[in-house]
Amino acid sequence: MKTWIKIAIPVAAVAAVVAWYAFRPERLAVNRQVDETMPAAQGGSSPQPLESGQFYSILHPTQGTATIYQMGDGTRILRLTSFSTSNGPDVHVYVVAADDAKDVATVEKAGFVDLGVIKGNIGDQNYTLGSDLDLAKYRAVSIWCKRFSVNFGAAALRPAQTSQNQ
Repeated sequence: MKTWIKIAIPVAAVAAVVAWYAFRPERLAVNRQVDETMPAAQGGSSPQPLESGQFYSILHPTQGTATIYQMGDGTRILRLTSFSTSNGPDVHVYVVAADDAKDVATVEKAGFVDLGVIKGNIGDQNYTLGSDLDLAKYRAVSIWCKRFSVNFGAAALRPAQTSQNQ
């Protein structure tokens, strides 16, 4: 066997493993379903919606609702409902310091708070917000792939509509 073939085969094998790890192509076909319930209200009061918005697709089909709730104990959560997006490597949930998160430049320039790795690409899920998060500043939610710095989808948050007859 020629010397260059003895070198090329291991190099190609290493390159294939590195490419698989970077792109994780199986995640595009494998869904991760999650179905978290709304956290139980403490103190007898029901969670109050503060901000809400509908997801729209940017790089990957994304849909559902993002709502920020004030819990009875004063904590706040971001709840994604009827949510779905593509799966991918290293996908996170960001709240973005802008009125919307329509493109990569807006997210990177405005700044964001990383709420962590997405729990699933399909289903209802909750993310705890820090008590110091300024909702007047952080006005959008982004589903963000950290590995490739791309925005899968976003939701612009607006004051939640509450019923006058409650």
